Amino acid sequence: MAVNLTPQYHEAEAEFKKAQTAEERLECLKKMWALVPKHKASEKLQAEIKKKLSDTKEEIEHDRKSPKKAGVSYKIPKQGAGQYVFVGAPNTGKSRLLTRVTRATPEVAPYPFTTREPHAGMMEWEDARVQLIDLPPITPDFMESWVSSMVRSADAALLFVDVGDDDGPFAAEAVLERLAQTKTVLIGEVPKEIEDPSVQYVKTLLVANKIDLPGAEDRLTVVRELFGPKFPIHAISAEHGTNVEELRTAIYQFLNMIRVYTKKPGKPADMASPYTCPVGSTLLQMAAMVHRDFEDQLKSARIWGTGVFDGQTVTRDHVLHDKDVVELHM
Repeated sequence: MAVNLTPQYHEAEAEFKKAQTAEERLECLKKMWALVPKHKASEKLQAEIKKKLSDTKEEIEHDRKSPKKAGVSYKIPKQGAGQYVFVGAPNTGKSRLLTRVTRATPEVAPYPFTTREPHAGMMEWEDARVQLIDLPPITPDFMESWVSSMVRSADAALLFVDVGDDDGPFAAEAVLERLAQTKTVLIGEVPKEIEDPSVQYVKTLLVANKIDLPGAEDRLTVVRELFGPKFPIHAISAEHGTNVEELRTAIYQFLNMIRVYTKKPGKPADMASPYTCPVGSTLLQMAAMVHRDFEDQLKSARIWGTGVFDGQTVTRDHVLHDKDVVELHM
């Protein structure tokens, strides 16, 4: 007998793996407990969730009685179609790219460790927006204690490699190794089956920056040999804008999202602010994004878009496509 876990359960489980605090893990576990089917086939899973609930509550209670000394930590709420983090060695051009594709204004300077705290900006792609966060650099000897948690909780990452420097490819390898020490693995495609649940895989694009500098083409060949099997590679010059627009498109498309527009009965569709949903999302999942109560209250919907005739009434489990327009009826 199969457990038959719902998509909502898997979403809660994914949130649990990315949670940065015990309180956040507890909330996710409560969702998982509410969503797990209660039958014989799920008894083992139910027992595991109960154990995690108990352990997490004990951890919270222990921290309340014996609070740790507060350290520096950062958490930036997700916005837009997804959240990217910029990771790389010093002087790889992360901050320069952020200033080019967003309105953020981090300090940009030709010396190491200019970035000491996260800087966020919103990148526009057509009518969608993606959140980009520039993180402090990582070296074999140093990584800010809070960086790995931000990488683990992000939807994706950009790994920067300086192809203007002979040591650039090897500095990038050191970044990967340092993150791996925290069980944070950057990878082009997340494996479907994960043997160790404590390891967080973060899907990643590799940005070979400073392609305009002398010798960069030869170093790019080395980068393709070292990292080509692991990551999609995009060669750019953040300083001069070379291939930056192509990278902007790749950043959005790598998230694997669709845009869905809404309209009120008798009114034109709101084509300015789409809802962004993962590919394969159903009408019901999208309605829950509009308002949490809509998941229970949704009765039907009319749709204009792919695979339907204009204004066709569809069921709650109808799978949506990019640029569909929906009219929700409660």
